[in-house]
Amino acid sequence: MALLQGKSALITGGSRGIGRGIVERFLEEGADVAFTYVSSPEKAEATASELASKHGRRVLAIRSDAGDPAQAQKAVDEVVGAWGKLDVLVNNAGITRDQLLMRMSEADWDAVIATNLKSVFNMTKAVMRVMLKQRNGSIINMSSVVGVKGNAGQANYAASKAGVIGFTKSVALELGSRNIRSNAIAPGFIETEMTGALDPKVVEQWREGIPLKRGGTPTDVANACVFLGSDLSAYITGQTLHVCGGMLT
Repeated sequence: MALLQGKSALITGGSRGIGRGIVERFLEEGADVAFTYVSSPEKAEATASELASKHGRRVLAIRSDAGDPAQAQKAVDEVVGAWGKLDVLVNNAGITRDQLLMRMSEADWDAVIATNLKSVFNMTKAVMRVMLKQRNGSIINMSSVVGVKGNAGQANYAASKAGVIGFTKSVALELGSRNIRSNAIAPGFIETEMTGALDPKVVEQWREGIPLKRGGTPTDVANACVFLGSDLSAYITGQTLHVCGGMLT
C-alpha cells in the first residue's frame, strides 16, 4: 500500500524545484495534492493537469502568496472545500536575497522574513482549525542547514530558517495533545534549476565538501517529507531532520 494513500496534502511553493519534487513524490505515494504558486497561472494549471493525468490523483494548483494571511486562509479553505479535509501541510515556499549585512537593505530583510517565516505562521494558523477538528495532522516546515549553522551573506535567510525551527518546536508542544505533529526539514546543498546557473567549479567544490560527495536532489528532500507526512512517523514531532549528505556532521 502507498504510504500516503487516502491523505490530502497542501504544499506551498510547489510548482518548481524542491516543491515540485515533493508534489511528485506525494502523488506517487497515493495522496491528493494541492500546491500553491505566485506567478504564471497558465504554467501552473498545465502542471496540475499533467500530474493528475500521470498519477491518477486529484491535483489542485492554487495561486496564493503565503506571506499574506488572507491568501493563506483562502488556500486552505479551497483545499478543504474541494476534498473535505487536509492531512498534511508542507510549508516549502522560500526565497533568498543574499547580501553582506553591511549592504543588506531593509526591503531585502523584510521580503525574506515574510516569505520564509511569516508564511509558515500564516499557513499553520490557517490549517490549525481543520486539523484540530480532525484531531490529526502533520505539519512539515522547510528550514535549512543555514538556519542551524548560519552563513556569511545570508543573515536574513539564516534568521528566517532558524525561526522556522523554533516555531516548529513550539507548535509541536502546543498541538501534540491533539495528535497534530510538527517537524522541520533542514536541507543542505540541493541541486535544482537554480543551482544550475552557478559556476560548475563552485558546484564541484560544494560536492567535495560533503561526506557523500554529491549534492542532494529534490527527491531526497521529498522522501523525507513522505516519511514525516506518513503514519511511519506517528511518534515523531518537534524534530529537525537534516537532509544534507552529512555536511553538518
